[in-house]
Amino acid sequence: MKEMEIDIGQAAPEFGLKDQHGELVTLTKLRGKKVILSFHPLAWTPVCAKQMKDLEANYAEIESGGAIALGISVDSVPCKKVWAKDMRVHRTKLLSDFWPHGEVAQQFGILREREGFSERCVLILDSEGVVRFKKIYPLGEAPDVSEVLSALRTI
Repeated sequence: MKEMEIDIGQAAPEFGLKDQHGELVTLTKLRGKKVILSFHPLAWTPVCAKQMKDLEANYAEIESGGAIALGISVDSVPCKKVWAKDMRVHRTKLLSDFWPHGEVAQQFGILREREGFSERCVLILDSEGVVRFKKIYPLGEAPDVSEVLSALRTI
């Protein structure tokens, strides 16, 4: 069952997911920071790798903008750990929406249930957890990181 889609101006649903190191990341703990939620379908694909590497390459600018970027997919924590190491993504947190399978993507209304993974979607939350930017990209197209950074500067 598909949940209601979360749009600009709405509060993001609270969630807690483990990152590639097995550490729990929650939106509650991130209050006071802007948050980039970068949903990607699956690890180990070239477009998803570009999406995560772009976040890592711009980590300093994201951090100086008072934000944190989180990559999210339905892959397991061990998969995320090995993938992050392979891509040399060391600072960007890669979150596992593995179990219950795709639950966070479903809460945001972006789970592609037939395929079992999320849309390629970037949301930017303000420091209070309200969605201020949202864009769904074609599965075969990495988000334009300059567009994301530009949107971040306006929030």
